[in-house]
Amino acid sequence: MRKIVLASTSTLFGQDYLTYLEPAIRELFAGIPEIVFIPYARPGGISHDDYTARAAAAFAAWGIQVRGLHTFPDPEVAIRHAAGYFTGGGNTFLLVKQLHENKLMDLLAAEVEGGKPYLGTSAGSNIGGVNMQTTNDMPIVYPPSFQTMDLVPFNLNPHYLDPQPDSGHMGETRETRIREFHTQQNIPVVGLREGSWIEVKGTEITLRGNGSARIFKAGHEPYEMPSGGNLSLI
Repeated sequence: MRKIVLASTSTLFGQDYLTYLEPAIRELFAGIPEIVFIPYARPGGISHDDYTARAAAAFAAWGIQVRGLHTFPDPEVAIRHAAGYFTGGGNTFLLVKQLHENKLMDLLAAEVEGGKPYLGTSAGSNIGGVNMQTTNDMPIVYPPSFQTMDLVPFNLNPHYLDPQPDSGHMGETRETRIREFHTQQNIPVVGLREGSWIEVKGTEITLRGNGSARIFKAGHEPYEMPSGGNLSLI
């Protein structure tokens, strides 16, 4: 059975890293002593070692060891032998480029589809969708493909922000950007707000967390999906 958590963010304001996701993480990785962390997205340019250390410190409190994928001599073998996976946030372009160049994207998807638990936050959640083309990130590198793992039948827009009419900001909103995407592609998009995550158990795909998500479909007006809603139906 598939076991997946795709979260908007790793950290909520005023909280420690991954704290709000603790119950979901404990359930997801129950009985698993060690997971592989994929640090390729490198938020703020952090090194792979430092990023892995941050993840390891959080998971240590829950009795789970973390090993960075970059420390294995053969990352393909590491993915095949791992009991579970966590991909952290950062730059989605960089993450997707490295996964494709190392021939890991399809392999990771196959292992997760086969039942190994997967946690993604931000960029790590983006790669759970059909493609990465609704990311918020700057294209600092050029991946060989925008295709991602297709674990869910839609794209994600993590850190989704609602338009603020009184903000004085005259640039494009997230909603505007997603509407632009839908002039070119018909893939549904889930605008995932902070504090929310997508839970996949087998064929069931459910919105979890403390608020609703914004659902975008080509040719339709966007609408709200409440927490607990069935995302398989969008």
